[in-house]
Amino acid sequence: MSEEFEVRGLHEAHLDEAAERAPRGMAGRLAVITAILATVGAMFSYMAGTTQAEAGLLKNDAAISKTEAANQWSYYQAKGNKQNLSELGMELSSDARKPFFEAERKRYEAQKVQIRKAAEKLEQTSAAFDARSAQQMHQHHRWAQATMLLQIAIAMAAIALLSRRAWLGKLVVGMGAVGIVIGVLAYFGV
Repeated sequence: MSEEFEVRGLHEAHLDEAAERAPRGMAGRLAVITAILATVGAMFSYMAGTTQAEAGLLKNDAAISKTEAANQWSYYQAKGNKQNLSELGMELSSDARKPFFEAERKRYEAQKVQIRKAAEKLEQTSAAFDARSAQQMHQHHRWAQATMLLQIAIAMAAIALLSRRAWLGKLVVGMGAVGIVIGVLAYFGV
């Protein structure tokens, strides 16, 4: 006759006790929901940082274009001053020198047209960068709002677990859903 004996160590007994204490019911569901919300929140937080950095870069590009436009306007003004000096030269010079000053005046006038076009184009480029930066900042704020709502939902999940209030668990799901909806809106740039 052979009898089997099972000798159990403390470690095995501890594992069995832990399995019996595994989260069930509301605690288990909230643990899974919390893990999902934390994961989605981390992605939203990353996107918030990315869009903020992109907005800063676009704002920097706008400032560079604006500076280049200001430089062109200064150049335009310098050509205008030279044109004025040529006109003055025409008035004060002898008849033999007037054709020279007239040609100079016309040359400066033609150069000013090109410089003005370049300055206006740079101002338009700057405005476009500013608009794109503003759109990125709007999207950044949406990502940040979504992240904040998910963080609040995670904190509420802890309160729901501690207080064992089922209605708080439902509020966690609702708050998390609103946060995810705002994140989806951020993704589409709304």
